[in-house]
Amino acid sequence: MWLSGNLNTYLVVALFLLILGLYGMLQHRTFIGMLISTELILNGAGLNFMAFNRFLAPNPAVGQVFTLFIMGIAAAEAAIAVSIILAVYRKYHTADPDEVCDLHG
Repeated sequence: MWLSGNLNTYLVVALFLLILGLYGMLQHRTFIGMLISTELILNGAGLNFMAFNRFLAPNPAVGQVFTLFIMGIAAAEAAIAVSIILAVYRKYHTADPDEVCDLHG
């Protein structure tokens, strides 16, 4: 069975999360969809750190520290992004980035 608990399984799942996040970033036309896709990409990176920590690292705390750092960055990014999305929605009454024409350069 190829889905056993080895490093390759975790790398495949992390790659799937990365591809799903990149696809979502390209296909979603709302700010919330882009935010969720970014979270998927960050979770894929965190899963990679934990998998390499579990199977290859001699010091088990390094991967956990990096994963906690990624989770902190993701939480801060989500809080800032939601506040920006709410501010844009209050001003333009839409969540579609294409309709927010004042932000174009």
